[in-house]
Amino acid sequence: MDASQKRSALMCAHASGSADLSCLVAGIRLASPLVLASGIWGTSPSLLERAARSGAGAVTAKTCTPAARRGHRNPTAIDWGYGLINAMGLPNPGAEEEVALLREAARRLAALGVPLIASISADTAEGFAEAAAIVARAQPAAIEVNISCPNVRSEHGEMFASSAEAAAEVTARVRDATSLPCIVKLAPNVPDIAAIARAVVDAGADAITAINTMPGMLVDAESGAPVLANGTGGISGPALKPIALRCVHEIAAAVDVPIIGTGGVLTGVDAVEMVSAGATCVGIGSAVFYRGEQAFSLIREELACWLSAHGFGGLDDIRGRTHRTPPAGAVSTLPPFPTWEARGGR
Repeated sequence: MDASQKRSALMCAHASGSADLSCLVAGIRLASPLVLASGIWGTSPSLLERAARSGAGAVTAKTCTPAARRGHRNPTAIDWGYGLINAMGLPNPGAEEEVALLREAARRLAALGVPLIASISADTAEGFAEAAAIVARAQPAAIEVNISCPNVRSEHGEMFASSAEAAAEVTARVRDATSLPCIVKLAPNVPDIAAIARAVVDAGADAITAINTMPGMLVDAESGAPVLANGTGGISGPALKPIALRCVHEIAAAVDVPIIGTGGVLTGVDAVEMVSAGATCVGIGSAVFYRGEQAFSLIREELACWLSAHGFGGLDDIRGRTHRTPPAGAVSTLPPFPTWEARGGR
């Protein structure tokens, strides 16, 4: 490490103690705005504890379903150069089997002051309610309702996140099944994500996770076959960030509940952008693949350093800036008409 790097490290170390990185999500106070995204480190209590010790402000367990799921055959996850693509298929032993793991994880995390968020999915609205009631016995701080996995479908052949009506129905069923805070995870590949956000909030959602992965596909040029065994998968990592920022921006304009902005956040500057779009806190997933378990501490320090260097005291000072700041480089006058338009299109 040269002299300039040492000075930078010292500045960031000082900044990390001065900027207020705390936030409130569904009534839950987080000391750090970085939330381990679902599915990254499973539901193993030791791994979830490791995430908390590495700097996560909250930890989301892997999604579980009412009955056990095998998931998809390999290959299921690949780094394609611009991000990751996966089609795991929600493998899990079932909600009943998860309770003991979630309970132990919650106990370990409570000792560290880090809340546990359980995650559920199902094929029917009734299944979501069943899974919620089961995992609630583990007493997590909140339940994330995953209505948006791109690699599984409801009995009707589409995600519940695809329509406002279906999303609201699931949310209402979960709301009736548990008194725990309900965080609904939305999909990016919908015509009007703001309308779906309004529907789930009206149905009782306490917060929103935005977004899940974006459906995509890789093809092997030599054979012409899909690379993933499932054919398609969900895109995450850097390629997802512009889509996630747009979704968070639109949701923040539509509803007044906390948003866990998730998608392509690898650095502190990425986190700044996500909060500026309206996120309350930031989901961390692919960053663990790219930067290792120290991703949480690195992103937290980079975020605090950026805030301090720009004269901001905390996240509240930058949250939602995209809703009140003109686009960078925008000019006050419109460009001239092209010549053919000036002639009336002739």
